[in-house]
Amino acid sequence: MILRCTAKALDLLGGRRLELTESTPTDDDWYLNLLWVDRKKCLLLAHAGTLFSVFVAGVRKADLVPVGHYIVNAVTAELRAEGLPTDALGRLDPDGIRLGRTASRSVLGFMNDIAAHCRYQVAHEGGLDQTDIGALNHGLRRTLHNHRGYAYPIERVAERLDAHPQSTARARRGSGNRGED
Repeated sequence: MILRCTAKALDLLGGRRLELTESTPTDDDWYLNLLWVDRKKCLLLAHAGTLFSVFVAGVRKADLVPVGHYIVNAVTAELRAEGLPTDALGRLDPDGIRLGRTASRSVLGFMNDIAAHCRYQVAHEGGLDQTDIGALNHGLRRTLHNHRGYAYPIERVAERLDAHPQSTARARRGSGNRGED
């Protein structure tokens, strides 16, 4: 799994000391950005191919050592919350995460839009402490984007599962739905 980090995220993870991959970008890459919301560090993850997003609030630098376990646990929890198999967006191996620089301005643009949604929702709820992060994440994945045509991220994941019948069978056995409303 390639985790493509913004400059702010790379600085948080260790900056210049990090070994970065120079691999060709793919739709299976994940993007990571550091956001400050209510004076707290928050992470925003997005899958490049589907824009399946994960917002994590109140992160400490110590939580991210090692980064792979934290990221995989966050993504896995959100996939499960949607009733999806944990491999729906590729293999998640905490020891196999390679860090790289962002490679798609388009994905970064969508992430900026998603970050604005997060900030608005937190403000609307009265602050980070009053915000239901699970509901916020659920809503993010049901926000329409024009990423290779208009679609909701949760629909893109369903399309991906339909293209891989073995994962689809696991998803249907898992919770009885694929996170659709």
